[in-house]
Amino acid sequence: MNLLKYFFTRYFLKQIFIASIITGIMLAVVFVYLNINTNHNNYISVPDLKGLVINDVEEILNENNLKYQISDSTFFNPNFPKFSVLEQLPIANSKVKKNRKIYLTINPVNYGNIAIPNIIQITKRSAISALLSSDLDLGEITLIDNIGKDMVIKILFDDTEVDPGFLVPKKSKIDLVLGNGIKNEK
Repeated sequence: MNLLKYFFTRYFLKQIFIASIITGIMLAVVFVYLNINTNHNNYISVPDLKGLVINDVEEILNENNLKYQISDSTFFNPNFPKFSVLEQLPIANSKVKKNRKIYLTINPVNYGNIAIPNIIQITKRSAISALLSSDLDLGEITLIDNIGKDMVIKILFDDTEVDPGFLVPKKSKIDLVLGNGIKNEK
């Protein structure tokens, strides 16, 4: 019963009041500090960096108070110059805070060559599968008079006939010359 009376004494209530004032002041200071330190409601829009060369990217990100980290890519895109940005995370126009790190995937510079598979005298369907599985792209298909209908007669790279095993950059377009099924009469 003495303990219960103590909770209602003037001394105890005064101590509770002082403790709540100190706690309130400490919480207010913490919230103000966090608001200033974390730049609350102070966002920067991420610029679109796709296709830009890394030197230009560095300049743009420095102007916007953003940092970046490069992750090299094993995927080569021939439509982009070497050392250019293929992807970025966070994406363009996202809202981020100052000094946020932007992760960039760049187009590799040392992209390997690959040997053209032996697709002479096989069907068009098999030749296309072999090219695509070798990380090469199919270019134009032309037909010539030859009894082998849809059989690969020649392989062309940059309008030049090449043999199987010829080294070309990955993702190169390979043109095929196929037979049309008509016997060549000379």
